[in-house]
Amino acid sequence: MRAGLGFLVAGYVLSQFYRAFLAVLAPVLDAEIGVRPEDLAISSGLWFLAFAVMQMPVGWALDRIGPRRTTAVLLAIGGGGGAAVFALAQGPMALHLAMVLIGIGCSPVLMASYYIFARMFSPAIFGTLAGAIIGVGSLGNIAGAAPLAALVELAGWRETLWGLTAVTLLVAGAIWRLVQDPPRVGDGGKSEGSVFDLLRVPGMWAIMILMAVAYAPAASIRGLWAGPYIGQVFGADAGTIGTVTLGMALAMVAGNFAYGPVDRIFRSKKWPVFGGNVLGALCLAVLWLAPDAGIWTAAALLAGLGLFGASFPAIMSHARAFFPPHLVGRGVTFINMFGIGGAGLMQFASGRVFAAAGGDVPGGDVAGAYGVLFLYFLVPLVMGLVLYLFSRDSRG
Repeated sequence: MRAGLGFLVAGYVLSQFYRAFLAVLAPVLDAEIGVRPEDLAISSGLWFLAFAVMQMPVGWALDRIGPRRTTAVLLAIGGGGGAAVFALAQGPMALHLAMVLIGIGCSPVLMASYYIFARMFSPAIFGTLAGAIIGVGSLGNIAGAAPLAALVELAGWRETLWGLTAVTLLVAGAIWRLVQDPPRVGDGGKSEGSVFDLLRVPGMWAIMILMAVAYAPAASIRGLWAGPYIGQVFGADAGTIGTVTLGMALAMVAGNFAYGPVDRIFRSKKWPVFGGNVLGALCLAVLWLAPDAGIWTAAALLAGLGLFGASFPAIMSHARAFFPPHLVGRGVTFINMFGIGGAGLMQFASGRVFAAAGGDVPGGDVAGAYGVLFLYFLVPLVMGLVLYLFSRDSRG
């Protein structure tokens, strides 16, 4: 089981990498195959939407089939196949298809780990384990920053994608070989309720709404907009862009580890989530009001957003406290669907928001357009925080 969990973590490293690497590839894809940032916003959004759509089928498969076969098959066909399509791409449509396939392939990896944690470990340490796996998996976020930029410069972006295809297939094969499925619960959940039973929990709707808007800002800005923002507003070169995005990625890693045990420290699952996201909203507010204040000010605010916006495992832990054993698989994927789906919808529309603000007009106010973009991510987060006040706390 230990080796199997290790390769599930490796799969999650790939998942984090694939959701973040477009920001670094943006300049070379524009230069070589004419893919604009607006096209990449669609591609990235499609990754999140495909990932989100798969969450309910994945939850069913985790409860009925088990994490081993569910994860290995989808990662091999979707992740490996999508990376190969990306390597062969000649334009935006091929990238859209590739990112849909990769989103499908990555969809079960984290939830398979959470399923095993929820079934085989104490609920009291679920948040710590959930944060740890995201923190370690965020090495993929880091690899998708400066290291990726260096590798693409050395070997070329197509060759890099072929290498990722091979790595993805190897990880899928190891998961098939090494992951052990937890024992089944009862009759596999066939007659023990449905995920809709979770909606009857007081305040669960407020947790789901915050999940839908809290993950989107850090994920979307790090995964897509941080690179173009630093490059277009401050005229930064590829090395500086890599440094800034790496700083944001490291902050997200630190945030995942920090959020993990915080519910046990404060004996509350609700209030650390609320306080952290308020601080993330403040970072977004400053970026909105002063998007051109200076490159290192912007870098610090992006890092702050990454640190405080990494509340995904803490929100998941809050929701997990109310899941019965027979609904663990469908419960974690149901909540995850809101997080990934919200990020996908917001990222999908972010390109249009940027264009409507004049971001693609030659000689226009690019900094002002990015300010509008930051406001676009800020408003739903503030609304979600207000509604989250109605959620039910848990100290277990």
